[in-house]
Amino acid sequence: MAYDFDREVSRRNTNSLKWDIKDNELPMWVADMDFMTAQEIIDAVSEKAGHGIYGYSVVPESWYAAYMDWWKRRHHLQMERDWLIFCSGVIPAISSIVRKLTTVGEKILIQTPVYNNFFNAVENNGRQVLENPLQYKQGQYEIDFDDLEQKLSDPQTSMMILCNPHNPVGRLWDRETLALIGALCHRHHVIVVSDEIHCDLTEPGTEYIPFAAASDICRENSVTCLAPTKAFNLAGLMTAAVMVPDSLLRHRVRCGLHTDEAAEPNFFATAAAEAAFMKGEAWLDELRAYLSESRKFAAEFLNENLPQVTVVPAEATYLLWLDCRAITEDSVKLADFIRRNTGLYVLAGSYYGMPGEGFLRVNIACPRRVVKDGVERLVRGVLLYTDNQKT
Repeated sequence: MAYDFDREVSRRNTNSLKWDIKDNELPMWVADMDFMTAQEIIDAVSEKAGHGIYGYSVVPESWYAAYMDWWKRRHHLQMERDWLIFCSGVIPAISSIVRKLTTVGEKILIQTPVYNNFFNAVENNGRQVLENPLQYKQGQYEIDFDDLEQKLSDPQTSMMILCNPHNPVGRLWDRETLALIGALCHRHHVIVVSDEIHCDLTEPGTEYIPFAAASDICRENSVTCLAPTKAFNLAGLMTAAVMVPDSLLRHRVRCGLHTDEAAEPNFFATAAAEAAFMKGEAWLDELRAYLSESRKFAAEFLNENLPQVTVVPAEATYLLWLDCRAITEDSVKLADFIRRNTGLYVLAGSYYGMPGEGFLRVNIACPRRVVKDGVERLVRGVLLYTDNQKT
């Protein structure tokens, strides 16, 4: 490989959200990679930093071109330049869109277990969370379409927030599934907001389908949130985009983002995104291969040493979703016990809604030696937990 993903870079004492922990602890919780980003991105940011004057910035035409070219080449979606709006992050965008396109008290549908900030974006803005729990059958998550349509038909349901690919369960939704979601939402006058921030982190040989590419209905009745931040480890640079093909919907979203002051780039935001999409492809492909091998290693290790825990198969993200229900339904208690007794910091599945109870989420986007350390601690912690339950 041309890139060294085994290289370990200390992040302690750097004001890192992930690594601001005790010395004996190993953080594998938040979705933040421990790999240095592509050198081409580092060079672009360094060149900007070298200018020495960090004033207000505008969005250059090259930023639009970078997004359009990437989605055309990688994901077979032909965007138009006017569909794109810069924003400072996917979650700020979703919160703004919720405020602008829905009314206080209305219901917003999400598919649990799902990224916890979806709950925050709804509840903190005075709207109601409406859950369409995913069904876990024979080791795979599926959508309960009967329940979905019933809840979309509620006159108070005005928006659905889709996770594509799905965090934390790692599902890639196929074209037929997305088209059916789009048709049901259109039938019941529900706008779809699709969070596609994990879209470039698919397993080698697999590809995500943009919601807007699934059908004409999907395209015209949706707002899609995009970013290079997960795939290229750029979250701290606050750089993302919203894609809205429908002109009236786009006008409303744009007004909301500007009202919320979430549509202006910081000095480094557009340069980093451009470098990622224009020069980071080889790095990303090697990263995906490395992550795939780490997932296989972790799954094999856990299957051999902790067979009572099931690793849910995933097609995307760099997260392990572990079914621990054979041990306990209380994933908060289990996660806390593992952290106290081994130093391994992972997240309880209930953090993502009640359907996640009994599961753990583990971030394996780190050098292989660290992954090995993490799964060894996990095995040790779970075995200690089960021994304690017997006494």
